[in-house]
Amino acid sequence: MSNPTTLNVVGVGVYTPEEAIELVSRAGVKKGKMRPDKVFLSAVSAGCLLSFAGAVMVSVTAAPWYRENAPGLIRMVGGLVFPLGLVMIFLTGADLFTGTNMYTAVAALHGRLSLGKMLLHWFLCFWGNLAGSLFVMAVIFGYGGVFDNGVYKDQVIYLVTSKQIKPQFHEIFLRGIGCNWLVCLACYLGMQAKDLSSKIVGMWWPIFAFVSLGLDHVVANMFLIPMGLWLQAPGLTISMYIWKGIIPAALGNIIGGAVFCGGYYYWMYIFRQPEIAVDGTYYQGGRLVRPEQPDLLVRRAMRGVRIES
Repeated sequence: MSNPTTLNVVGVGVYTPEEAIELVSRAGVKKGKMRPDKVFLSAVSAGCLLSFAGAVMVSVTAAPWYRENAPGLIRMVGGLVFPLGLVMIFLTGADLFTGTNMYTAVAALHGRLSLGKMLLHWFLCFWGNLAGSLFVMAVIFGYGGVFDNGVYKDQVIYLVTSKQIKPQFHEIFLRGIGCNWLVCLACYLGMQAKDLSSKIVGMWWPIFAFVSLGLDHVVANMFLIPMGLWLQAPGLTISMYIWKGIIPAALGNIIGGAVFCGGYYYWMYIFRQPEIAVDGTYYQGGRLVRPEQPDLLVRRAMRGVRIES
């Protein structure tokens, strides 16, 4: 019997859940096989774009009265604006470390990408994201003096204290899992939508959720925490940021993206299932092919039955 979900969404501008994770796998192969120099530069771009979003969030939430008397409201405001960063990254094809935790992991689980290429892509994305984040933080906002004003400086220090200084290692780790679970879900929904506006709407709300909940995103923190170091936030050191910031957030993000999001959808829709056609094409031998009998093969992929030619 056909999956009722599949029947309900055909022809309404979205891919089915099965097709969406197949597209994630194909994207993971493409990302994992990209030239290393291009991966690094793409990751630098992603770090820059996410830093601009982080700076916007700092600016719009710099409201001390609301922070003290209506903290949920001010978090909501930050959550409403921060998704612009992921939207810009997704639509321009830039490479985010937390996103590739899902894309390349699914491709590797699918047997289409080697573990070595997956790890290399993670490595290049991490350092490229860090380079882009530090560039924007220092050149645009640091030397540019954007947050030198007392209210904005206080907001940066407040955020750094609440996200880096006060929490324990295990708290940042667990927040990192939840964060990238939602971030990769946003990427998954972006792949599922077919038109531009649907992609933006689909991606916006999971990112809104993670920001409003105060979860930890290792790349977003690559702008915020160094900005706190630049502004000499009391009690914050580089060693603290590395040990109690980068490491637990990165580990949590990897688990949230590769296991709770990518791994789950791989298990549900790809593992031990027939090959999935997307727009009439199958992925075979590293390339997309359109079979001679697409209708029969698509029905076979959907129903999991053997059709003799």
